[in-house]
Amino acid sequence: MTLERLGSWITAPFRFLYHFIVGDDWTVAAVVLVTLIVIGFLNSNHIVSWWLMPLVAILMTGLSLRRHAVR
Repeated sequence: MTLERLGSWITAPFRFLYHFIVGDDWTVAAVVLVTLIVIGFLNSNHIVSWWLMPLVAILMTGLSLRRHAVR
């Protein structure tokens, strides 16, 4: 096994995760990450915030679809 092939085996999972999580629209991934951080902060302060993630997911899906439909 060559060094180049070994390197591709090592980097392949990270490339897959990047393309799976970020995909075509990096803004959706960024908003989801920020939302998860906010939810974690709210939950650590005993504020119920389970409803925030589904709301953000629905809103960002609609926004992403609107942006891609315009193109």
